[in-house]
Amino acid sequence: MPLPPAAPRKKFHHRAINCEGFAREDGLWDIEARITDTKTYAFDNEWRGPIEPGDPIHDMWIRLTMDDDRVIREVEAVMDSTPFEICSGAAPNFKALIGLKIAPGWNVAVRKRVGGTAGCTHMVELLAVMATVAYQTLGPGRKRRDEWLGRPPEDRAPSDNDIRPALLDSCHAWDRTGPVVKRFLPDFYEGEGNEKE
Repeated sequence: MPLPPAAPRKKFHHRAINCEGFAREDGLWDIEARITDTKTYAFDNEWRGPIEPGDPIHDMWIRLTMDDDRVIREVEAVMDSTPFEICSGAAPNFKALIGLKIAPGWNVAVRKRVGGTAGCTHMVELLAVMATVAYQTLGPGRKRRDEWLGRPPEDRAPSDNDIRPALLDSCHAWDRTGPVVKRFLPDFYEGEGNEKE
């Protein structure tokens, strides 16, 4: 269901974020994201000159390559359109994410490595979205990836997420006292009718 009708208005700005998750033939994973910002009106930019309606003021890409444990193995960052010539100088700094694991504390760790003057506000914001996409891709995707590659399913030791799933208490639906946890994670259910002590 869409939002209810809005008051009369005129659109000035459009931000688009696109994220995709890929299984690679080498067994690693790529999470790619792109962010664009456009205006509905023309304006002048001191460095680029006239910016026409629909021309991106920001057009930025990041690819995170990671292993099954969500440890970053490689990073590619590209800034095709920026408001200042100097902006693209931050792109190589995102290599500092190599070795970092997408796990609780990810956003804080990202800001420590590429926050402030080391990075780009828009790309740092994009990395928060990419972490969620990584979970959405790898969690259900491992078995399908192995089938695609014709590999037997991996025998892997239980991870922390198998012992206490990361989804638990992460949002309204995954409340440990609610019906979703009761149905899909009964060992962690703590609501009514739970006989565990």
